[in-house]
Amino acid sequence: MNESRRFLVSGTVQGVFFRSSAKRHAEQLGLSGYARNLVDGRVEVLAHGPTDALDELAKWLEEGPPNAQVTGVEVSAVGEQPPEGFRVL
Repeated sequence: MNESRRFLVSGTVQGVFFRSSAKRHAEQLGLSGYARNLVDGRVEVLAHGPTDALDELAKWLEEGPPNAQVTGVEVSAVGEQPPEGFRVL
């Protein structure tokens, strides 16, 4: 079953290649969506695809790339489906 989730990732997540790493990981999982920086210092990731792939992405987002220091991940289900592919905004 496919679904969409929004992840709001807090911590040291900007300036550490978080968005590009999230894109690469999401593409490997076959997800569509986007990753973008927010003005409050968090990164927003919207992803759409199979539930098990979203669960795997959620696990990865809790750690992020090597230079990131993730302090929290808020997750919510959303009704919107992003366009095909995964983008860094």
